[in-house]
Amino acid sequence: MSQMLALVILVGILYIGDWVAVRTKAWVPSIFVCAVLFLFGYWTFFPKDIVAVSGVPPVVATMMMYLLITNMGTLLSTQELKRQWKTIIIALSGILGIIAILFGVGTFLFGYETIVVAIPPLVGGVVSALIMSEGAKEAGLISLSVFAIVIYVMQGFAGYPITSIMLKKEGKRLLQQYRSQQLTSASPEIAATAEATESGPTLFKNMPAKYNTDFFKFFRLALVAYLAYLVSTLLAPLVTVSPFVLCLLFGVIAKSIGFLEKQVLQRANGFGFALMALMLFIFDGLKQATPAMMLEIIYPLIGCIVLGVIGMYLFSLVAGKLLKTSKEMAFAVSLTALYGFPADYIITDEVIKSLTEDEKEREMLTSHMLPPMLVGGFITVTIVSVILAGIFVGFL
Repeated sequence: MSQMLALVILVGILYIGDWVAVRTKAWVPSIFVCAVLFLFGYWTFFPKDIVAVSGVPPVVATMMMYLLITNMGTLLSTQELKRQWKTIIIALSGILGIIAILFGVGTFLFGYETIVVAIPPLVGGVVSALIMSEGAKEAGLISLSVFAIVIYVMQGFAGYPITSIMLKKEGKRLLQQYRSQQLTSASPEIAATAEATESGPTLFKNMPAKYNTDFFKFFRLALVAYLAYLVSTLLAPLVTVSPFVLCLLFGVIAKSIGFLEKQVLQRANGFGFALMALMLFIFDGLKQATPAMMLEIIYPLIGCIVLGVIGMYLFSLVAGKLLKTSKEMAFAVSLTALYGFPADYIITDEVIKSLTEDEKEREMLTSHMLPPMLVGGFITVTIVSVILAGIFVGFL
């Protein structure tokens, strides 16, 4: 198979996944569609090295991980998070619930290594799934390497419908209070998706904009990622710290001091390509998945997701009561760990539109429901899952 034919086939699969997700309003996630098509391909006519043949060998995917995770760090704003401190506590409590229930119950049912591999992808996204998949592969746990990818692919099917139900109940409660004048409308504070207004990094504000080229943005991003890698190697004799965790931290620091602008990879017009390369590498992990192996992991897959959701519910319920937040909203915030952005935005927006046609009521619902959902997804998927993956991969 030629390189360009392989690339056309793989990118076509990614597009089909997006198309189905759009048509079904995210009820059928794109990653599930892509995973099914990749499995079909590997079980029929795909060469095992089709991703590498297309031009995305492991070394390229690793480079993209460094850039993407550092870019994630630039999204963090302390001001945005201060406004949603209750949301942060609830989101963290949901993650704690997953860890407690899976270690407390799941270990006896599925084994210690299975639970260690399952938790980071279950509370996160593509990056944590890839970290655990690669860690399991290096430890010689081939079936668990595939398991990390599959649990990432499937967890949304539990999260989407339950979140929609919780948000509809919360929305109806808010509408009832609003219509009886017990609740006033508030200005929407969609802080988590607000675009940065600065034209460039503040440390270089006196530099003419024409010199802040895409390559200069890539250079600064790569430099920060390299510094994170360098520090991880220097710390290696003392303590094992994943360079990816440090990339996240260094991204936050670089944004705070003005060395990097917010979403620098998007501004350098490289985010889409980086994500494409990383997604192809993720699905490349499915080449090890035989039909027999899929049957072998189906039991721990369903069990881990069910136990994880139960843990989320119990711990978020307690946190919600302590913080005087409705149990529906608290549970919905916790569930963002199963999908993150943009699914958290899409689901919330669709629920709001389904509840009322009145623009003022929609504005009220948006201001009360969307910010906590976005912040919850950011905390769980973007930050905590990467940190957990960096820690848990050392347990294998």
